[in-house]
Amino acid sequence: MSAPLMIAQQVFSAFAGPKQNDFIQCINATLSDTNGTMANMPAMGVPTSFPTDLPSLIGLVASFSALREWLKIILFGGFLETLRRLAFHFYYKTYNSFFITARFEEEDTSYNWMMVWLSTRPEWKKARDVQISTRTFNLNREAVMIEGEDDDPSALMNESRQLALLPSTSSVNSVWYKGRWMRVSRTTREGYYGHREETLELCILSWDTSILNQLLIDAKKAYLAAQQNNISIFVSDSNNSWRHIASRPKRPLKSIVLDPGIKDRLIDDAQDFLASKRWYSSRGIPFRRGYLLYGAPGSGKTSIIHSLAGELGLDVYVISLSRSGLDDTGLSELISELPEKCIALMEDIDAAFSQTLNRDAEPEVEPKPTPNGPPHRPSTSKISLSGLLNALDGVGAQEGRILFATTNKYESLDSALCRPGRMDIHIEFKLASKYQAQELYKCFYLPDSEGEGIISPLEARNKKANKHGGSDSGYSSDEETKRLSTPKSSGRHTPPRLSAEKIEEMSREFADTIPEREFSMASLQGFLMGYKIHPFEAVKDVGGWIERERAEMAAKAKAKEANAQGKLSAPSSPVSVTQDIPSHKITVEVDGL
Repeated sequence: MSAPLMIAQQVFSAFAGPKQNDFIQCINATLSDTNGTMANMPAMGVPTSFPTDLPSLIGLVASFSALREWLKIILFGGFLETLRRLAFHFYYKTYNSFFITARFEEEDTSYNWMMVWLSTRPEWKKARDVQISTRTFNLNREAVMIEGEDDDPSALMNESRQLALLPSTSSVNSVWYKGRWMRVSRTTREGYYGHREETLELCILSWDTSILNQLLIDAKKAYLAAQQNNISIFVSDSNNSWRHIASRPKRPLKSIVLDPGIKDRLIDDAQDFLASKRWYSSRGIPFRRGYLLYGAPGSGKTSIIHSLAGELGLDVYVISLSRSGLDDTGLSELISELPEKCIALMEDIDAAFSQTLNRDAEPEVEPKPTPNGPPHRPSTSKISLSGLLNALDGVGAQEGRILFATTNKYESLDSALCRPGRMDIHIEFKLASKYQAQELYKCFYLPDSEGEGIISPLEARNKKANKHGGSDSGYSSDEETKRLSTPKSSGRHTPPRLSAEKIEEMSREFADTIPEREFSMASLQGFLMGYKIHPFEAVKDVGGWIERERAEMAAKAKAKEANAQGKLSAPSSPVSVTQDIPSHKITVEVDGL
């Protein structure tokens, strides 16, 4: 018992006053008693034993005046702190009731709306603390150009990145919108993997919440108006979320050269699908449409998708099946988060798998070394065909989207992937025909606008008569004729003025030289790119280019054959391959009711 009493002695001595000396002496006497009893303790009006019950202990503690004073201070201080917190709580609550606060995260599309809208506000012209940025927020440069920049005729200024004024992250800016005062601030924080994340905060002095809706609508309209000539490109990140990476100018359909009927068939079918939501719903058919574009590389599969996206006014969401770490669950999550009206693009759908598409994912086996080199690494994709099929038309598949899939190996695709409901329309892209070669030539050398670069037949005849029997080269002057003999240069020079009749004649001559279905449209375009302002040289040199291309292809085929024979461990019988190259064909399959 001596140990607890010694502890009590130390505790009570800290709070002891003059009146508690007798109690301290009592404890000391108890500790010095050799018999361990309290019988000889003098009765001095203090307790003769240590209290054992709670009420007595509380009464004992309350008998110390110093402790009572400290308790009063603690209770009074706590009461004051509670009042202070309540006062600030009601103050901020009352203050914030006069404001409407909205926050925009950088990863959200609405952040771009507001930043573009703020960059065009007249208040930034007078702001004293702004941030200078070259970000265009996925728009054309005119949308965020600062005042006076477009007046500079310097080519260096016009070709460089444009400047924009943005709210500074170190200050609070004021903006007026429809008679309401608005406070604008930007904050930054460190996100995952050191990525900096920005947040835009707007505080509008108003009780009417409809003012925020009007602001969002105006900002969205201004953004879409500035983006009317662009299409947005989205890709998936490592967190299986869609991220806006770029905007690309719309490509006119007339710049895509295909065999007759293909472009019209695609655009008419896509427009009919987008306008038939009620028809699909009333008949219980999933509101989805799929297109499979297959054929030779460089034949225009991706180009027509780009052009259709601009014609339909839809954004493009690129789904990369070969992305490292993407599995069936992640693919289903990505497709389910697609917006209702968009184009989902799966390029080279066969290349995501190391072999022909199977119902199940391939087992992970160690690659075997090849006779002439290291082993070929298998695909890192974890997607099985079953997972792909469920993502396309499963329960969680998004409706309203248009799916485009491209492949160079149509035969390697599973029939389940190509069936109606998943890929409704199949279009085969072959190598360039003579018709395509002629149209491509005219696309290069016809002027961009009507009347530009073209001379009328009457003017052409007058020019011919003025030359006194000279040959009609199609050029409008002797100066242009001299330009023909000059070496090819960059596109800084203007092309010669040719009559429409002359361009038609030269395009037929160019097309007659091109063999049917032997070269891709990409290779023909690459050849003509070297003759952008030299149409006569293009017709003259195309024959030599064909011979060089054939020689190069023959050398590659010979090297490939030699490489294949070296890899064979045993001789095998030769296999003859016959290539049938018909014209473009369209197979239309409609999902039954």
